[in-house]
Amino acid sequence: MTSPDIIVVGLGAVGSAALYQLTQRGVKVLGIDRHAPPHSFGSSHGESRITRQSTDEGAHYVPFVMRSHEIWRELEAKTGQPILQASGILMIAERGSVEPDNYVASTARNAVTYGISHEMLNAAEMTDRFPQFRLVGDETGYYEPGGGLVFPERAIETQLTLARQAGARTITDEIVQSIRQTGSTVEVKTDRATYEAASVIVAAGAWIPKLCPLPFAPLLEVRRQVLHWYEMEEPAAYTKERFPVFIWQHGPMPEEFLYGFPTIPGTTGLKLATEQFHTRVDPDLVDRTISDAENTAMYRDHVEGRLVGVRPNCLRASACFYTVTPDAGFILDRHPDQDRVVVVSACSGHGFKHAPAIGEAAAELASLGKSRLDASGFALARF
Repeated sequence: MTSPDIIVVGLGAVGSAALYQLTQRGVKVLGIDRHAPPHSFGSSHGESRITRQSTDEGAHYVPFVMRSHEIWRELEAKTGQPILQASGILMIAERGSVEPDNYVASTARNAVTYGISHEMLNAAEMTDRFPQFRLVGDETGYYEPGGGLVFPERAIETQLTLARQAGARTITDEIVQSIRQTGSTVEVKTDRATYEAASVIVAAGAWIPKLCPLPFAPLLEVRRQVLHWYEMEEPAAYTKERFPVFIWQHGPMPEEFLYGFPTIPGTTGLKLATEQFHTRVDPDLVDRTISDAENTAMYRDHVEGRLVGVRPNCLRASACFYTVTPDAGFILDRHPDQDRVVVVSACSGHGFKHAPAIGEAAAELASLGKSRLDASGFALARF
């Protein structure tokens, strides 16, 4: 193979999207991953990921998730593979939340700005529609019918397959050790070979701090997360026809947070999780064993008394991680010392719903010099 125009390092949520988008623009591209995606060693697995068109993280995110929904539908039309399940999402604010500060209110404001269909619900209305939730009585809800879930492994595999069909070469189970720009060429050295290209997109997620130590290592922290699947008394009550994807801030502290999904046919258990931002880990050394104590604590602190008919028996669990910036945002920018290296991390735990558009923007930045969507909110200069 002659030298590619662009190399994509990391083929997860964003890297697979960037690879696919580059091939659609006629770019000769090589993708490299330390594992064989889709895999369970990063941040893009676990059967389902939340998606919603309006967000509370900031108005500049909304065009990216709206574009991502368009891309997922385009992928479905090309392949016949279902990727986006728009079965609705319910966001619940804790009791006593004060407008306009809670995340439900900010999501609603962005929905109004962008004309996104939604409803605002009080506790009685939420309980009437979704009796699976046991609410205190003064919660506020935001319901978005166009939200729901994405099948992450399928999304990644579909984009990689289409990219390969369009001429992309992919190399898996090969570890990138260094990325170095010399003049008009970028050299990517792995544990097996050395490759060269005119530009490189680094979409390696939790491994970015190791590949690009400065300035990224001080800005990116890797946090272990755990996904749990609990037994239900009546599984039929938690199917997509009767139960939404949900996000529930059930107390005033950041860790008083619960999210979950309707059941997926052919799988076992109700998938529920929370988030933690305290314990930093090395992605190569993360403990992937989930203890009984972790499953018990999750149920006791977040599930018990809140979801009707969900039992404490955890049927299975899985570890993943978030790559978190100081402001819980994304990074999409050129390396400050290597202008032919674009570094992109759809990170901080809310990236998958934006990943196709972030990958498209990275592809445009690397191949054309700028992206159509405004990515200035993800620039390094803000730090």
